[in-house]
Amino acid sequence: MNPQQKELPTANVFSATCPARKILGVLADKWALLLLHSLATQGPARTAELRRRVQGISEKMLIQTLRRLAQYGLVHRQAYPEVPPKVVYRLTETGVSLSTHIQALDRWVEENAAALSQAYEGDVTEHPSASTPAR
Repeated sequence: MNPQQKELPTANVFSATCPARKILGVLADKWALLLLHSLATQGPARTAELRRRVQGISEKMLIQTLRRLAQYGLVHRQAYPEVPPKVVYRLTETGVSLSTHIQALDRWVEENAAALSQAYEGDVTEHPSASTPAR
């Protein structure tokens, strides 16, 4: 090990004091997931383009989320010295490695959205194999 590198403890998202828990919280945000997925599948973009891609996100939430993703090294912010200012966002190598998992999660959600929505609304009866609670 390089003498300047300090040994990091094993990450444990179940530990309240583990930094991995905070990162998980960042990634559990719907806007973060949607922005990462968009950048992975549709490529680098400026803020206006990302706002068009991810419908319903406000300008404020877009900027806050992009800043947070950049702070954690998932997104790279490239500012060009132009007038008017031009800023392009793209995934970092770490962001790319995460994007395949996000895309799989998004596909699962899309495939199961109807059943999950029905269950939430109480329209689905209990699964026949589920045990009946004791009285």
